[in-house]
Amino acid sequence: MGVVQRIGAERQAPVFKDAVERFLARVPNLNTARSYATALRALVARFGPFTPVIALEGEVAADRVAAWFIEQWGSRSAATVNARLNALASASGWWRDQGWIAEDPLRRLKRRPVEADRTRSLDRAEVADLLGREGIALRERTLWRLLYESAARASEVLGLDVEELDLRNRRARVRRKGGAVDVIVWRTGTARLLPRLLEGRRAGPVFTTDRRARVELPPADIDAGSGKARLSYRRAAELFEAATGGWTLHQLRHSALTHAAEDGANTSTLLAYSGHTSVASLARYARVSCEALARWQAGRDPAARKR
Repeated sequence: MGVVQRIGAERQAPVFKDAVERFLARVPNLNTARSYATALRALVARFGPFTPVIALEGEVAADRVAAWFIEQWGSRSAATVNARLNALASASGWWRDQGWIAEDPLRRLKRRPVEADRTRSLDRAEVADLLGREGIALRERTLWRLLYESAARASEVLGLDVEELDLRNRRARVRRKGGAVDVIVWRTGTARLLPRLLEGRRAGPVFTTDRRARVELPPADIDAGSGKARLSYRRAAELFEAATGGWTLHQLRHSALTHAAEDGANTSTLLAYSGHTSVASLARYARVSCEALARWQAGRDPAARKR
């Protein structure tokens, strides 16, 4: 880009703060916009809110973006890295469409391959980061935490009605796979979120859609007060995968059971926690990680205890 052209572009291109906010405003899904905001606001903090977005142009800028990104997220999981890259790529692509930049500022970076096993357990740091992430809607924050704390299947939790909740005792009746009625329990994190989500509602689905139902549904799947429908598994899964870069809701259940096994829960407890009726079904969830196995070995090492 020549000097004259560059000066003209700098006059037309918005500053980073405005470029990010204008992009986020046109993202139709609120949860996707919140997820994108994590990466984009970190970009603003790095380059400065009042720096023209055209500062992303050039080879030096591409090097700076790559170095910043690796420092910021290089040690994170493939899912997190890819989610942040998706956000930055979507924004920079839109900025190019507006004529504010002409090059791809992410050209030094590549997506990471994600493990083919979509049922793998997440490590504790990944779960803590997800459940503590800012900018997540109350409904999703409550659903994700409840899924992890209860180790229940997503279909079981999404099928909950308010009447089935025992908020005082932190438990609820669910219908398990196969139709059996069972009880799930949760901890303080969920206990604090559920009353805020319900806002005094005493009946109807616990987790509902953002808007009134547009098609006729069974009365049991409609909140009579608001007209909102029960949140579907498909929609809940879409929102979760968009926010995490490819994780599945099932991984929260898998992770909860793995972590419980690592903490020493016995087989009877794990069967009750998971709702499984056979040890064989439970076994693939309760495989402890290499790190947890190493900690267990270190803890029972006679030589280590003598130090």
